[in-house]
Amino acid sequence: MTTNQDILQLGKRVAASHGWAAAKAFKAYVMNDADRTAISRCAVDLLAIFPTAPDASLMMSAALAVSVERAISAPVHVMRGHLAVEGRPVLGPDYGWLMVGPYVVDIALFRLSYSAGAPALLAKHIDLAFGPNKALYVDHWSMTRRVGLRYLPEHVLTEAEVTALMGDAFRLIKQARDQ
Repeated sequence: MTTNQDILQLGKRVAASHGWAAAKAFKAYVMNDADRTAISRCAVDLLAIFPTAPDASLMMSAALAVSVERAISAPVHVMRGHLAVEGRPVLGPDYGWLMVGPYVVDIALFRLSYSAGAPALLAKHIDLAFGPNKALYVDHWSMTRRVGLRYLPEHVLTEAEVTALMGDAFRLIKQARDQ
């Protein structure tokens, strides 16, 4: 499937969960430097307080989505699906990431890749492609394949699903602080 067809399919998934107006805004959005800076700042702040936890990508993505929505005026959607490396699935089906318009924003990728429990193929690929000490992956959907990553969304989370995950994230953060 071509990148344009992928974006069209993503737009249909957004429309199914959020309506056609949201899908149109999703496809039309172009990220500027101010938005990129604001997204990075939100991610750094969240990573500073979010404890390391297994299978936390959806919670982290929901928490980041709420923060990003407050910081910028852009279509922000949390996706759930698979992540493939060089065409081989390594994470999913409950892996989570954001789409800010047609841009992938993945707050969990590097934290997971650098952890001891990371799938070997993912850890090796991320190390070779990006090196150590990275925190946030942001790239246009069309560019992810050029770095060997393929995000395969199965579901665009609804507002209610994001709110529930944000509650779970808040409890996890609070629990870590109280220890």
